[in-house]
Amino acid sequence: MRFFTFLFLGLLITLSACTTNRPVDLVYPFLDSANSRWFFFDSASRPFGMVNLNPDTELGGAWGSGYRYNSDTIKGFSHVHAWQLSALSVMPVVSTLPVEQLKDDYFSTFSHDREIAQPGYHQVWLERYQIDVELTATTRVGFHRYHFPTDKKPKILLKHGGKLGPVDLTDAEVTQLNEYTLSGYVTNDATRRRPRETPVFFHIELDTAIKSIDSDNTAYTLLQLADTDRPVLMKVGISYTSAAGAKTNLDSELSHWDFDKVRTEASNEWNQWLSTITVKGGTKQQQQRFYTDLWHALQGRRIISDVDGKYSDQTSDTRQIKQLPLSESGAPKFNHHNSDSFWGAQWTISTLWPLAYPKVASDFTNSLLQYYQDGGLIPRGPSGGNYTFVMTGASSTPFIVSNWMKGIRDFDSKLAYEGLKKNHSLDGIMSRAGYEHDSQVGGGLKYYLERGYIPYPIPEDADRSDGYHYHWKGAGQTMEYSFQDHALGQFAKALGQQQDADYFFKRSQNYRNLFDSTTNFIRPKEIDGSWRQDFDPYDYEKGFVESNASQMTWFASHDIAGLAELMGGNEALIDHLDKTFIEAEKLGFTAGKAHKDEKDERYRRIPINYGNQPSMQTAFIFSAAGAPWKTQYWSREVVNQVFSGLSPETGYNGDEDQGLMGSLAVLMKIGLFQLTGGTEPDPIYWIGSPIFDEISINLDPAYYDDKQFTIKTVNNSDSNRFIQSITLNGKVLDRTFLRHSEIVNGGELVLEMGPSENKTLQ
Repeated sequence: MRFFTFLFLGLLITLSACTTNRPVDLVYPFLDSANSRWFFFDSASRPFGMVNLNPDTELGGAWGSGYRYNSDTIKGFSHVHAWQLSALSVMPVVSTLPVEQLKDDYFSTFSHDREIAQPGYHQVWLERYQIDVELTATTRVGFHRYHFPTDKKPKILLKHGGKLGPVDLTDAEVTQLNEYTLSGYVTNDATRRRPRETPVFFHIELDTAIKSIDSDNTAYTLLQLADTDRPVLMKVGISYTSAAGAKTNLDSELSHWDFDKVRTEASNEWNQWLSTITVKGGTKQQQQRFYTDLWHALQGRRIISDVDGKYSDQTSDTRQIKQLPLSESGAPKFNHHNSDSFWGAQWTISTLWPLAYPKVASDFTNSLLQYYQDGGLIPRGPSGGNYTFVMTGASSTPFIVSNWMKGIRDFDSKLAYEGLKKNHSLDGIMSRAGYEHDSQVGGGLKYYLERGYIPYPIPEDADRSDGYHYHWKGAGQTMEYSFQDHALGQFAKALGQQQDADYFFKRSQNYRNLFDSTTNFIRPKEIDGSWRQDFDPYDYEKGFVESNASQMTWFASHDIAGLAELMGGNEALIDHLDKTFIEAEKLGFTAGKAHKDEKDERYRRIPINYGNQPSMQTAFIFSAAGAPWKTQYWSREVVNQVFSGLSPETGYNGDEDQGLMGSLAVLMKIGLFQLTGGTEPDPIYWIGSPIFDEISINLDPAYYDDKQFTIKTVNNSDSNRFIQSITLNGKVLDRTFLRHSEIVNGGELVLEMGPSENKTLQ
């Protein structure tokens, strides 16, 4: 009977999604889940939640692990799927075997036909045990409901050791406090990326008594529960500080046992966040994909501070528990966060978050500055309070500067400038390439300062034989540093530091030193200043991080006028870029359908890749060079071919990177984009080709006026993708960009669309 009950429940949910069209009901969580990595998939969680609880079908590695749609076996339900972190997998079972035997054979098959995944909720049927599992969560607490067969002995297996996603769980402890309660911790062993052991604590409460506990004393603990004819409920509070912190989080966020109430609250919270941007028109699939993109833009970069503001600082050799600053009411002023790299954030979350979610932008800025106060560096991708030195450059700089320029100023600008300036020095993060914890040479910064470029190969690279070096790619690093120096120069100027501004603006022109006029590409140079021989602009990672010369030539989007000058003028640049798009279209604008495909010979030579960050700004460069109609054409083509699918097999080509590609898709679909990451005073947004009839952005009154900015399109369709005329608040606009102030003051932008180019609009 239960089988038909849940089929009926699934039907009701599907019908609800079709009739109500709440943004949350349009989200498709399975998008790209066939290609997902440990932290990609999400279901039972809240926005940026510490807990992100969902099934694991693959357990080993950072890539190809977690929930993989095409795997048919569930191997547990983990509470933490974060950048370089996992914690506490649980599995309800019915078995007579002791833990020593069960631990080697406890997985269960499942079918997608009996599965429901929604923002804030996951339900699945474990075929082996005939157990129906339901999951939901608050920000820091996972909530489980298990429907066991009434004629079987209910048990729960805890996995607290061994391989789990990107890490090995080593030291652990499980302590029974009473017949309903357990507490303990798991230890994430150090990784090459996250250098310090990182404990994650838990506090477990059950509504059904524990009759006995069986443990193998290393990796597994089996709970035998009392017989019951009702569902078993379990709450799991998580903390990075202590077991007491986990209990505080649980007591504060989930003091009751009403599972359905929490599920409803989770859905409503997601809906509130997603409703910040509302769309009308387009197809049902376009709306579903849009809200799935927006949903991805709001997850992955997880909260690591407790509800009371306590957090674990691991920026030094000794782990310390510290306290975030509190407001007058005693609440933390902001949350502390994990984060994968901000590499590429200048064209994604640096635009979307300040516009639609300024409190999130503020939180992350203050969190980054907390790391600076604790450890002396503003990070570009922290994990569990650790520095990871993921990727390259000072990728946090454009993010922080963009927030300041957009009026988000509830952080210490003097402290921020001090930290960013240090990051751009030999003592800062620019001097370290990927995961370089014990030296400061891989960033090549001394060469950048002395020669105006970073050679490829970096001389110190030849001295290493331990495989430790990542991303020591001089030409690509030179391009990144130039962009980031421009952002810091703008911040210095805004703060009245004109001498510093002049210095960083001069550095921002270093990209010119690698422009080869004979090929029209950025080209690596040797240490002696000669061009790298056997140059092939389409060869992958020959001097460029996760990219090639063709893709990275366009990274100088902070200075399109300067790049055009080098290429022989705007017309020459437009022609070169147009031919590049024509070639990239032959491969669908991406290097395959998964991140691993980038190295495949079939895809690695693509001249523009919208499956990774380095060249995802390129469609809007046409506008800055004087051909906005080409932006309108090509940006719509990219959306159609890259960001329109709605299946487990497609979505972000396996490398969403915690909101970056989701944010990019949102921005391209609403037709607003910032080539410089919004790092100038009152920065501009280039207008693209929105795919909807109406887009409304509800502005946060805590930062902007309590107003709404609406974009309306007239005669819009895929064939009518070209802007014919523009009016802003009833007045004709003769330009194809908006100022930040024009948007956040509220109003209405109307775009008359048509099938042909209007070259009078610039």
